[in-house]
Amino acid sequence: MGIKSRILEALNSLFKHFGYELINDQWHTLYKPNLRAEPEPQSPLLPPGASEYLVLNNPRLRDLSMRYEAFDNRVTTPLKWTESFINPDDMLYFRGNNPYVWQLKGMNTNRLAYALTTYYARSIDTLGLLDRLEEDNFFGAITYAIADKSVSRDLLDSIIEYYFLEKHLNISGATKLTILDIGAGYGRLAHRMNAALPNLTEYLCVDAYPISTFISEYYLQFRNLDNKVKVIPLDEIEIALAARSVDIAVNIHSFPECRISAIEWWLSLLAKHRVQYLMIVPNIGDSLQTHDGHDFTYLISKHGYKQIAKEPKYRDPIVQQYALMPVYHYLFELSPAG
Repeated sequence: MGIKSRILEALNSLFKHFGYELINDQWHTLYKPNLRAEPEPQSPLLPPGASEYLVLNNPRLRDLSMRYEAFDNRVTTPLKWTESFINPDDMLYFRGNNPYVWQLKGMNTNRLAYALTTYYARSIDTLGLLDRLEEDNFFGAITYAIADKSVSRDLLDSIIEYYFLEKHLNISGATKLTILDIGAGYGRLAHRMNAALPNLTEYLCVDAYPISTFISEYYLQFRNLDNKVKVIPLDEIEIALAARSVDIAVNIHSFPECRISAIEWWLSLLAKHRVQYLMIVPNIGDSLQTHDGHDFTYLISKHGYKQIAKEPKYRDPIVQQYALMPVYHYLFELSPAG
């Protein structure tokens, strides 16, 4: 069976889930794996005052930068996220096509992949998150109108990550739930989890890159998430973890961009504070390696975490091949002995 037939079969299997059948095969004119998604022209939205606040010389950012510079260099010495990695436009349009969430760069970032991913998300969406969670163009988010829904990579990735945790840990049924997001970026998963989980106790965002902490503070306040969602500056994380019990730590596309010393520092911290579960999503495929080629699997087991799940991002193998940014999802559990 050729590539065209396999994709058509995959799309049809998803459409039939909703009582539809794909009969027009003009999709193949859109399937160009190495072509960018070419979104429709959009006008990114900014709230009043954003362009004045989200600047490099903001006093809050300068304060965070000085504090992080004085912190343990095992965790703050960058591998990729150097001081100049994010430019001023990225700070303002941090939800656009940039290192926070590449939307037009990487594997399968074409229109068909976005459509396939959207219909796949619908096929696993037993709780109706795709209809409940809204998307907009604030801060440069690139969106597509698919199946009468405005979607972005931010939204689709968040829903699929949610259902990985739901499948293995039944997070929607937890009586209390505190999540720690290591390398939280601008806070996109915090935003989505807060909306998806009425039973959420707290969602803590922490990042070793001061600009990310600065942006996420602003973004999550903009989304009115000050109650359950908290941004913890790096030099306050020990105090924060000592004051509460964290159930799940998530690390989405972050450890691969860290030095081995930083990964070990974080794993030691999680084990010390008895964080029971750890979800890791690598940047490419299923490789738990840093960008400079160091495998960090041994560090996970060294600190008492045992793998209990490893799954492709998309449960259907054809979808995994052709949908948006296919990677693997890992889940680890801390052994009772630590």
